Amino acid sequence: MNIYDVAIIGSGPGGYVAAIRCAQLGMKTALIEKYSTLGGTCLNVGCIPSKALLDSSHHYDDAVKHFKEHGIDIPGDIKVNLEQMIARKQAVVDQTTGGIDFLMKKNKVDVYEGLGSFKDATHISIDGKEKTEIEAKNVIIATGSKPSSLPFIKLDKERIITSTEALKLKEIPKHMIVIGGGVIGLELGQVYRRLGSEVTIVEYMDRLIPTMDSALSKELTKVFKKAKFKVNVSHKVKSVERNGNEVIVKADNKKGEEVEFKGDYCLVSVGRRPYTDGLNLDSAGVKMDDRGRVEVNGHLQTNVPNIYAIGDVVKGAMLAHKAEEEGVFVAETIAGQKPHIDYNLIPGVVYTWPEVAAVGKTEEELKEAGVSYKVGQFPMRALGRSRASMDTDGFVKILADASTDEVLGVHMIGARVADLIAEAVTAMEFRASAEDISRMSHAHPTYAEAVKEAALAATDDRALHV
Repeated sequence: MNIYDVAIIGSGPGGYVAAIRCAQLGMKTALIEKYSTLGGTCLNVGCIPSKALLDSSHHYDDAVKHFKEHGIDIPGDIKVNLEQMIARKQAVVDQTTGGIDFLMKKNKVDVYEGLGSFKDATHISIDGKEKTEIEAKNVIIATGSKPSSLPFIKLDKERIITSTEALKLKEIPKHMIVIGGGVIGLELGQVYRRLGSEVTIVEYMDRLIPTMDSALSKELTKVFKKAKFKVNVSHKVKSVERNGNEVIVKADNKKGEEVEFKGDYCLVSVGRRPYTDGLNLDSAGVKMDDRGRVEVNGHLQTNVPNIYAIGDVVKGAMLAHKAEEEGVFVAETIAGQKPHIDYNLIPGVVYTWPEVAAVGKTEEELKEAGVSYKVGQFPMRALGRSRASMDTDGFVKILADASTDEVLGVHMIGARVADLIAEAVTAMEFRASAEDISRMSHAHPTYAEAVKEAALAATDDRALHV
């Protein structure tokens, strides 16, 4: 039997990053993955493939709507080749997952393919093409999450689908009904709206992206309605039925009246659930909470001292980069170091266009906590760079403490804000004030100038270009 310092169950961003860091720290490391490719949901059926389709559909949308204005004439009709678009997406996935294979070999991590389950706290049975068993002094659970549904919805994975199936459709839907106005539903809804589908969004809460700052929700809703999305908030879905190639969704609106939506596809994107199936946690004595998550302490340690858990399977935002930070954190903790994670400074991003990104506290959270704050906001349309690229929707909003001027939250919607948010994270990590940011030189013309201008606006309303 092979004996390891650390065994990691699950090869998503949290798991494979933990494996690399453990190996870097001199530990003999095993990585167990039930599927034939590494990378977990993110690389195979999540972040990477969805971004590939978002980029491809964005190119098509630009060609149809904006090329002529840019002075680019294309003879004949511009057509979508969905089969090629899906094939390119898969090629990106294959290249990325292949890169994880390379990293495991480079770092001398032993990879086992099969379902890993606990025999006890230090022994793991692996059921794959061959059955084997390993022993590990420490174990990291990194099994991630799966799409959630509603109890009354029967997912047939043909017409009533999750994000997994939406990434490999054989046809462009005529009318896609999206249940859920969060990140996944909006991103995939935008992919198919660009390709010509009618898209109806049905959201239970009173706004889109309800966990983010309400100003971002308001702006994104305006952009989506301009793009002819049908947005229905404060709607409680109560039934989803399929009749041949038609899907009928019934919901109650905020007045309690029943409304009906009909389409040929229904994407159910109501969140994700922790995935612990088959782990046999009882045999190891690991406790779970009432929401199916593995219980951990501040060191991401379970009630069994040598077993840790990270990523979507524990509390907190279900984000790939959060899982990565936790993977490194646990590896360094096992090695006897004193790592640190500030969960307030883990950014959230929606990869629609315009992109949406945020870090720190929302205005609603500051109000609820009774914190006195200042607001500085700057519109993207006031930037020369935005006008040059025809990306004028959106703004940057900075929230700063009213007395100390320390930046408490940054909320952005606009072109490339998924990248711009790193500036805000860096500033807040060093506890910068709005004035600190306002006095830093930002290259012109860039989208990043909006960050400086918002900081100026938060500092005695000194924005220069509005």
